[in-house]
Amino acid sequence: MKSRALIIMAVAFFVAVMLIPMPAPAAAAPDEKGPQAWQFEFTPYVFGSSLSGTTGVGRVTAEVDGSFSDIVENLDSGFMAKFEARKGPWGFLFDGVYFKLKDQKTASWQGPGGVGTADGSLEATMTEQIYQLAVSYRTLDSASKLDLIGAARYTKLDTELDLAVTAPPVLPGGTRSLSASESWWDPVIGIRVTVPFAEQWSFVGYADVGGFGAGSDVTYQAIAGVNWQFSKTFAAKVGYRYFYQDYENDGFVWDMAAHGLYLGLGIGF
Repeated sequence: MKSRALIIMAVAFFVAVMLIPMPAPAAAAPDEKGPQAWQFEFTPYVFGSSLSGTTGVGRVTAEVDGSFSDIVENLDSGFMAKFEARKGPWGFLFDGVYFKLKDQKTASWQGPGGVGTADGSLEATMTEQIYQLAVSYRTLDSASKLDLIGAARYTKLDTELDLAVTAPPVLPGGTRSLSASESWWDPVIGIRVTVPFAEQWSFVGYADVGGFGAGSDVTYQAIAGVNWQFSKTFAAKVGYRYFYQDYENDGFVWDMAAHGLYLGLGIGF
């Protein structure tokens, strides 16, 4: 809980700093499309995350503590991309994440009566899909920009827990494999701030929170990064992202944080 509180305070501090008025850099050439024309940006990206938390199926829960190297080693497939369409103060955003981790060793697992081990003998195969649809409204549109965001986030999870040893203990029911699938929607509210600090360079801060018991108990994320607009069409994007979900339903548990660096390429048109 302390770490979550620190993250929230850090995000609040970052947003407050970003809102401090700063001298505007040299004016760029006016947008040839005009302020009321549609503008689009597609951004494929890589999220080099670590994964830590608890996943559970039925009466068995497992602790996951995978570093970025572990994730890369066990990554079966993955794709991540964002798309944004904007006209005037209004924006429409889509963010999609798909990944499948196969045979990720767990740090420990726990079953009924405390049966379990801490030797990585239980492996987890996890497929997660996260799709977020959002609407933004720009309340500040000068050198610095401030967007208020309302979104709906869809999550689909398929989890399979497998014993990787032939000796006891076994999972409840005498089986060596348990699996379950869950999906849910979360309402989300957020804020995004962009502040230029040099020609073609800008800070980006983003924070959101959601769930509120409608789907997950709580979900939130925070992003702090830098964008480099190195041409009229392309922008390099790099930063740090923290994403957390806490969901539980009928024995299915997903209390997990993904955090690490991201790297993307924005393609404007």
